[in-house]
Amino acid sequence: MPSEKATQLRGVALALSAFGVFATHDVLIKYLGGSYSPFQIVFFSVLFGFPMVTFLMMRDAREASLRPVYPLWTALRTGATVITAATAFYAFSVLPLAQVYAILFAAPLLITLLAIPMLGERVGIRRALAVLVGLCGVLIVLRPGATDLTLGHLAALVAAVTGAFGAVVMRKIGQHERSVVLILYPMMANVVLMGAAMPFVYQPMPGRDLLALAVIAAFALIGTTLLIYAYRLATAATVAPMQYSQIIWATVYGAVFFGEGLELATVVGTAVIVASGIYIVFREDRGGTSTTTPVLRTRSRVAAPSVPRVATLLPRASSGSQPDRKAGE
Repeated sequence: MPSEKATQLRGVALALSAFGVFATHDVLIKYLGGSYSPFQIVFFSVLFGFPMVTFLMMRDAREASLRPVYPLWTALRTGATVITAATAFYAFSVLPLAQVYAILFAAPLLITLLAIPMLGERVGIRRALAVLVGLCGVLIVLRPGATDLTLGHLAALVAAVTGAFGAVVMRKIGQHERSVVLILYPMMANVVLMGAAMPFVYQPMPGRDLLALAVIAAFALIGTTLLIYAYRLATAATVAPMQYSQIIWATVYGAVFFGEGLELATVVGTAVIVASGIYIVFREDRGGTSTTTPVLRTRSRVAAPSVPRVATLLPRASSGSQPDRKAGE
């Protein structure tokens, strides 16, 4: 039997591999984003992902309808997921990879804030200061007033906010909704809404680009599968900080494939955001400092619409928050 330390290290290795796969997934999005609308990229990546995800959904064999227990919360989460996919894909297509990651890394900070009204989370002065410092890091990256802020920057910020919102809703209702409902509704919404945009944005795609879309869906599934096994082997507090390794991949990929440099403001701001995020994870992991551990329970990364969130495929733990049934009906 491997030791606990060896098991944790295997979990870390799997998590690092998962985020490396996700970073490669994002390179393909950026490559395609130079020629196609983000709506078209999301539409086809989700379409290609459906057959693979169907096998995952077959695990939920309970006899029940596909009607959500909490329709309002499910609708809000579905809408947030659709917006996150479109805005994140657009941001990847027009901004340097490292800059997009720096902004998306603000999601744990936003989750901490949103968990206060939505989950009844109590945030002490130390975590509150960590959130404030982390948001200052976002301002360092954006440098408002010193640089021109584009639609891409706004899209990345929207993706961080809606991704955080969707994660907190998932934390709120995830214990009470069927996995198949949590998986199917966002994917169907992406297909329907992005499909409705196709007559206005569609560009014919050669076989090479269609293959790239299929690879995006496959990489999303591979990355999610690796994350599932990582969380089964290692603690959430150990796995969660591994997401920040994506900035290394982004720096290398950006330089090699897109000729992107790394600005000092991006380096400094990212360091501040990452340090704040890791501190929040550390504080949540300490007993008594968090009642709902919203960041630790957020086991997926932003912007992989072709596969379900990791939390829907892991064993359900006891929930720290019971939603108001009337609010969802």
